[in-house]
Amino acid sequence: MGTSSPVVTVDTIVPMARPIGAGDELDTNYMDSLCKDHFLQRQYRKVDGGVLWSRNERNLDCTVTFQTHSILQRFMLHFDLLQLDCNDHLYVYDGAHATAPPKADLSCRNTKQQVGALFTRSNFVTLKYVTDNWGTDANGFRLVITAVKDPNFLIVPEHGCKEFRCKQREFCVSADLTCDGVDHCADGSDEDTAVLCPETTTELNTLNTTATVDTTSAANITADSGGSGASGTWVAIGAGGVVLAAIVAVVAACCACRHRANNQRTRLHLQEMASSNGGGGSGSAGGEGATRLPGNPPPPAGPCGAARAGRLRRAA
Repeated sequence: MGTSSPVVTVDTIVPMARPIGAGDELDTNYMDSLCKDHFLQRQYRKVDGGVLWSRNERNLDCTVTFQTHSILQRFMLHFDLLQLDCNDHLYVYDGAHATAPPKADLSCRNTKQQVGALFTRSNFVTLKYVTDNWGTDANGFRLVITAVKDPNFLIVPEHGCKEFRCKQREFCVSADLTCDGVDHCADGSDEDTAVLCPETTTELNTLNTTATVDTTSAANITADSGGSGASGTWVAIGAGGVVLAAIVAVVAACCACRHRANNQRTRLHLQEMASSNGGGGSGSAGGEGATRLPGNPPPPAGPCGAARAGRLRRAA
């Protein structure tokens, strides 16, 4: 980037010099792309109006120049936003070069209310923007540039206003600058939705109605979803209770079966022991045919042994 006063082309900045009847929207161009030094910026291009936006660009030393379509026009500049860093400066020159003393030297001490609207005497305006390497995201400006014609200073009446006349200052501006969302007249008259831009009001009402309908539909959907969710929750709780009851019943049946099987095994074991002890045999208890329990020694033989066995039984 140099300090060689390149002139911004209509393609580089906003589409300022739009043809009559063009319906495209006015775009905003940023200073960082505007200040790129290339050949097209050195060619003079005439403009009707546009918006320049600075977004805390750093290390800039940029000079740009604009020209009106007619020698009978001059430029009006006003800020929608002006919040510069104290080390940054925006110089406004009334002419095609940044040589004479500037018409305005803007920095952190200036506000948009204090500056108001700036007017050139010639049909050229040159801006020089110088910044350092520090700043915050809040620093920058949004500048509206408009080519105006003042019919009160015209000598020839037929050169008067043939396009749009602003309400407060009665300046003439291009009819292409009306209803584009930018206040070119600095009094809002070129964006009067009740008189000039009824379709804008209709579009806004349509958008508001659509937004209201969408909000209501979303609320209804949310309510329906809440009711369905509650019903589904109760169904899930009931199904879980049924499954839990089934599991408890299966466990109880298994425990009963195991207890019955244990009782049957114990009964069979006792029957086997009773059979092995001679519960179902014949003959005397001390006879040879009797079956002795395991671990019971045979009674002693002979008379003495029989007598001893008898004493043991009586003692027992």
